[in-house]
Amino acid sequence: MDTRYDFENGAAAEAERAIVYVRPVKVDDLPADVQQQAMGLETLYAVHNADGERLALVRDRALAFVLAKQHDMEPVAVH
Repeated sequence: MDTRYDFENGAAAEAERAIVYVRPVKVDDLPADVQQQAMGLETLYAVHNADGERLALVRDRALAFVLAKQHDMEPVAVH
């Protein structure tokens, strides 16, 4: 295989992707107004930045990963 890699632009583009953390959150631990919007789900998935700020709250883990990637972020699972 003879494929050239543009280390200047390729590496820079990958380095610019912010890491975000995806973790499960029990609906019971959320504020009452959010619990009402959970439509019977027991667990939601939160996407947090490196500072711990919650950026999003979604219905499932796969959606959290897709959302992060669509916004040029690199998702990492937190258990």
